[in-house]
Amino acid sequence: MSEKPVEEMSFEEAMRALETLVGELERGDVPLEQSIALYERGAKLKARCETKLREAEEKVAKLTLDAEGRPTGTQPLDG
Repeated sequence: MSEKPVEEMSFEEAMRALETLVGELERGDVPLEQSIALYERGAKLKARCETKLREAEEKVAKLTLDAEGRPTGTQPLDG
């Protein structure tokens, strides 16, 4: 079974894959060459998670209120 490309993974998929990979490396019974390949994939998974989190942060919006305190919409968090 081939692994899904990291670039196509959701945040949750990448986190699960990263957790599994870290578990394999922590067991310490993986041959050196495979450890290197796992480490390289882990770096890609970490970067994917960071990218997806950054994308989510950019979508976070705060509620805007009118003079009476009623919600009127949203605006960017850093807006």
